[in-house]
Amino acid sequence: MKRTNVKKLTMAGILCAVAVLGSLISFPMFGSRCAPVQHVVNILCAVLLGPWYGVGVAFTASLLRNLLGLGSLLAFPGSMCGALLCGIVYWKLKNLPLTLLGEVFGTAVLGGLLSYPIAIIFMGQSAGSIAFYAYVVPFLISTAAGAVLAGIIVVALRKAGALNRMAM
Repeated sequence: MKRTNVKKLTMAGILCAVAVLGSLISFPMFGSRCAPVQHVVNILCAVLLGPWYGVGVAFTASLLRNLLGLGSLLAFPGSMCGALLCGIVYWKLKNLPLTLLGEVFGTAVLGGLLSYPIAIIFMGQSAGSIAFYAYVVPFLISTAAGAVLAGIIVVALRKAGALNRMAM
């Protein structure tokens, strides 16, 4: 049991580092920074580690991205909602297409809607200048790109037989 926990923490640390370094590949859109690599990491966490590790990795990566000036406060709701939803979907159903949709819905819709009050309260945006759904579209673009890439990676790992060896 102890060895499994060490392996899971090691994998979580590696995936967190990938998410932080991957945020160098980002693009600004409507006041948020879209980082598709974070969504790839969320899905890999869902498949390899489970939902709670996925949320932990998303939170840690968002915190590090903010501390390093590579992200905004909107990274927290977007990445964490997506990680939780896709992690729960994969944990319960073991269905990759539904997991990808869970990431997209969790990040774009839930994370996008939760970003509205965060932008108003913590980032000084005026409520009249942004619509409550303003972050849904940029989050959708980012997470859709990441989900497609993650789907390709997971299928390739599965075909190579590496996915079973990596899963914990």
